[in-house]
Amino acid sequence: MNFTYLLRGFILGISIAAPVGPIGILCIRRTLVNGRLAGWVTGLGAATADAVFGCIAGFGLTMLANIFVSYRFWLQIGGGIFLCYLGVRAIRSKPADLNGAQSADAIARAYTSTFFLTLTNPLTILSFAAVFAGLGLVNLAGNYLTASLFVLGVFIGSTTWWLFLSAIVSIFRSRIGLQVFQWINWISGAMVAGFGVLTFVSAFT
Repeated sequence: MNFTYLLRGFILGISIAAPVGPIGILCIRRTLVNGRLAGWVTGLGAATADAVFGCIAGFGLTMLANIFVSYRFWLQIGGGIFLCYLGVRAIRSKPADLNGAQSADAIARAYTSTFFLTLTNPLTILSFAAVFAGLGLVNLAGNYLTASLFVLGVFIGSTTWWLFLSAIVSIFRSRIGLQVFQWINWISGAMVAGFGVLTFVSAFT
């Protein structure tokens, strides 16, 4: 049945989101410093970008895929610089008021930042293309519903993981003092900036 592909996509979405990387670190930091909603929306941006890549690969949009891949060097350069910026910004930021509500603009920035960062990794398209090819879904007439269910499953799985992670991390938020929050800013900022440097350097290799 087609809905088995929804389940497969769900499992793949979790497996894509779960490994700890710059997005995971940003999600954890923003959850601790800014609250659960900010952390979940951070992951939601990455999940949306993964769904975009999945659609490009699944529906055979080769022109868009070629554009992303051909500009891989500049996308990685941009992504590396942006990660360094986010890392430095985190290091320099001061512990936030735990009782302060996040503005709509701050939430929107949390979403768009990780959406952009995920889009700067065009190799994700190739990964999705390989998965779709393995399932026999690439450019096959009559399989658009199946491909759509698979991409939807990826999005739901990834979103579920970020919701779970932000919920678990938020449990510890009220137990952390301001000095610990400062250390969180320093350590997480250094790690994100480190990922940025690696991304920048990998563009030349």
